[in-house]
Amino acid sequence: MGKLASMEARSCWFVRPRAVELRHDGVPDLRPGQVRVRTSFSGISGGTEMLAYRGELDPDLAVDESIGALGGTFTYPFRYGYSCVGVVEESRADVPAGALVFSFQPHQDVFVAGADAVVELGDVDARQATLFPLVETALQISIDAAPHTGEPIVVFGLGAVGLLTAVLLRRAGARVFAVEVTPWRRQVAASVGIEAVDPALLAAALEAAGHSGGVPVAVEVTGNPAALEQALGVLAHEGEALVASWFGTKPVTLPLGADFHRRRLTIRSTQVSTIPARLSHRWDADRRRRVTLDLLGELPLAELATHTFAFERASDAYAAIDSGEVGLMHAALGYT
Repeated sequence: MGKLASMEARSCWFVRPRAVELRHDGVPDLRPGQVRVRTSFSGISGGTEMLAYRGELDPDLAVDESIGALGGTFTYPFRYGYSCVGVVEESRADVPAGALVFSFQPHQDVFVAGADAVVELGDVDARQATLFPLVETALQISIDAAPHTGEPIVVFGLGAVGLLTAVLLRRAGARVFAVEVTPWRRQVAASVGIEAVDPALLAAALEAAGHSGGVPVAVEVTGNPAALEQALGVLAHEGEALVASWFGTKPVTLPLGADFHRRRLTIRSTQVSTIPARLSHRWDADRRRRVTLDLLGELPLAELATHTFAFERASDAYAAIDSGEVGLMHAALGYT
């Protein structure tokens, strides 16, 4: 008989579409090179995580092959989440007890991780730090977009990742045209200096700015396949549409006829799990994490960290995101 775990954690399990519940799981004993962390907050992703919540992912798909804490597949029941921020309770590594850290872990109130799987945060707001993976994703999108000073880029979708992407592209010198269907999200964008328009007004905005011939790059971050079709329509000759959304099992129908073909348009995915081979001589995961950590203190994260739900109310948190609650840019679970 195997050795029983000496400590238990409460963790959040996805048990069927649109249903989560808290369960008790064993916490392994600490080994050399590891830390035990008491979670303060864990962030909920409005993208991939909501696909998992809604049952819109292939159940045979591996949860995440690049994150050791996320094993198994999307067959119910499974644990998920990848944004825990907490305090080191005990350490058998170089990370000191009492340090505030981030780690890619499922939603749970205590966990054990290798020292190489945590990021020491220093003097960073713990709630805002749950946006770490979204900032890193936006950073990768902006790197893939390769903006040039003064050049126009259209960003479709101003959820948390889309808005962070727009901010980073503007910081890099791009002329950002943002598109968002939801009026209150456009207002949030305006509060951080990003002007956004309704999709129906985009063509007029581009024409007024002298870009009626299209733009070289469009970034799709909506989660809505229909937006990708509009993104293709605003590209200039040999333009590129970067797809940041993971559509899961949603069908995607695109007009790839004469216009797409003759204008030599490109559709390319942008994804944070890996570093593009063409950039591997300049970027690696460690460098990107360091830059992300710096950005936590530079980006307007307070405007995005809008909602915190008690861990015991995890079901309410997911339901609020799923229903598109007005004003909810990013939700996190709080642990006491």
